[in-house]
Amino acid sequence: MDGEELTEQETALYDRQIRVWGADAQRRLSKSHILVYGMKGTVAEFCKNIVLAGVGSVTLVDYRVVTEEALSASFLILPDENLYNGKTLAEVCCDSLKEFNPMVHVSVEKGDISTFDVEFFEKFDAVVISCCSLSKKKLINQKCQKLSKCVAFYTVDCRGSCGEIFVDLQDYKYSKKKLEETIDCQLEYPSLEEAISVSWRALPRRVSKLYFAM
Repeated sequence: MDGEELTEQETALYDRQIRVWGADAQRRLSKSHILVYGMKGTVAEFCKNIVLAGVGSVTLVDYRVVTEEALSASFLILPDENLYNGKTLAEVCCDSLKEFNPMVHVSVEKGDISTFDVEFFEKFDAVVISCCSLSKKKLINQKCQKLSKCVAFYTVDCRGSCGEIFVDLQDYKYSKKKLEETIDCQLEYPSLEEAISVSWRALPRRVSKLYFAM
């Protein structure tokens, strides 16, 4: 997975999606390293999708033990107490994800993510946070922003039939085509702290009332 070219095995396994987004995108995906915290329904689905897609590695952090609530919120936890007895949510979900795609390295990092130093997050290309307090989300976002490299930060949660997501790609550069010309563009994303400090009065009237509820 660390080579410049896809192996024959990778090309055969990911053939269908390579037809959609090309071999170069698949190579970049295979070099990506993702950190995930909070193993519940939405995040479990996300992990399953990126593992099947052939991401380079996924590191799970969730030291909570398996409960009945967690069992009903994640298809990665099999309904057999002998399989998860005494294990954390991250460990149980790691075992399940490995079976989806043996070519992807899935591992567990033990401990409380809020105590990890800034350098720990430098190993990753994206950090996905869920199922935790707002203060913890802001703390992790701040640590990602302090890095010399750009680490994408996502926080996602679902409450009943409603969901919320925040994205911080920091200084995101991209290109777009306009007729025959290619234009280089850049977007500057605010931090989570900056985003939630915006006065409600300053928001457009078209903003859904669900925004305020979430």
